[in-house]
Amino acid sequence: MKFDVITLFPEMFNGPLSESIIKRAAEKNIIEINYHNLRDYATDKHKTVDDTPCGGGKGMVLKVDVMDRALTQVKNPPGHKIKNNRVRTILLTPKGSRFNQEKAVELAKYDRLILICGHYEGFDERIREHLVDEEISIGDFVLTGGEIPAMCIIDAVSRMVPGVLSEGSEAEETFMSKDAKGNYLKEYPQYTRPIEYNGWTVPDVLLSGNHAEIAKWRKGKQNK
Repeated sequence: MKFDVITLFPEMFNGPLSESIIKRAAEKNIIEINYHNLRDYATDKHKTVDDTPCGGGKGMVLKVDVMDRALTQVKNPPGHKIKNNRVRTILLTPKGSRFNQEKAVELAKYDRLILICGHYEGFDERIREHLVDEEISIGDFVLTGGEIPAMCIIDAVSRMVPGVLSEGSEAEETFMSKDAKGNYLKEYPQYTRPIEYNGWTVPDVLLSGNHAEIAKWRKGKQNK
């Protein structure tokens, strides 16, 4: 799985996606993450990527021509032929559909995701209409830009890529299974040693060795 992130602030990604599970997956070449500075695709000496809104108004709007050049070159870098038949181009915006575990599983089926991070007042509407496949939001709140949503999506989707987690471990995670009514189940409570601490004890059933009763207890605790 390959991720390409188009952003005005690639330095924001230093650290968060270079640790733990994501780091190990990248070292094994299971996933690849590349960052592209939008200003590199501006053609004027000031590296202009935005302009004032047509019709007036506050803020600055990201330009469609710069974004088009960025996407064209990211999809087909000079000197390289890349198959783009299993690529999804995603605009990260509060107006998008809500990101959830089901969407993470869906996106993990692609070979490549291109994530576009916004800033300032927003995007030229023609970017939405002509240059992307879909828009995604991570929640009903406003952030400085799309970088944090991009990190969330990369982390969540990477976990669904075969080989990133140990085999079968993702099946027991929160939101990875449903009850009879179709509602996603959350993971059951977990305990470890010490068995007793400050008067707080591990439930007796987990110490019983009775695997059937343990499974029954865990199932009953999901979504509680």
